[in-house]
Amino acid sequence: MSASPPGPGTRQRRGLFRFTGPRRPPGERCELCSATLPGSGHRHLVDVENRALACACGPCAQLLDRPGAAGGRFRTVPGRYLGDPGDGLDETAWERLRIPVGVVFFFRNSALDRPVALYPSPAGATESELEPEAWQTVLEATPLAGLLEPDVEALLLRRHEGRVECHLVPIDICYELVGRMRLRWQGFDGGAEARADLEEFFGHVRERARVPRESAS
Repeated sequence: MSASPPGPGTRQRRGLFRFTGPRRPPGERCELCSATLPGSGHRHLVDVENRALACACGPCAQLLDRPGAAGGRFRTVPGRYLGDPGDGLDETAWERLRIPVGVVFFFRNSALDRPVALYPSPAGATESELEPEAWQTVLEATPLAGLLEPDVEALLLRRHEGRVECHLVPIDICYELVGRMRLRWQGFDGGAEARADLEEFFGHVRERARVPRESAS
């Protein structure tokens, strides 16, 4: 993954900081009821007010996976992965986004009532200024953009080998990617280890991604 220094229109964001560092040891607990969680595979919630992820046990995640639960403060991160069978985003559309690296993810921030664009960097998640015209380009290029659930899902894009890969994914795995890149990044372009890890990550996403029903019909 190539990278260049962020331009004047970018700024670093702490984002969901707890997921941009090393994984916590097993034995962690649900951050709502303190129940012990399994070492892997548990659910996450988005704290919309504080812009943070919280680990959750199954019952708490299910309880809050309802409209208006907890006053709307917490939203359960869903588990769906969708792929764009049309590959509508091309090099021209990518250039309009003005992203300085080869990976970016977008999500709609309900508190700000606008889409946000973030990309991995050695310092963590970095926000890129997103012009309305650039977002409109994404909306027109892929039907996945119109399917995003605010706060909890993201549109994950990767520019690689002359094409732009596009997936709709849970927001927590985007921050997992940020953490992985932060740990492995070396030198100017990330280094061989970071590139290999990025390929493994997207391989996992491709395996899980399904075609949206609208596209399959």
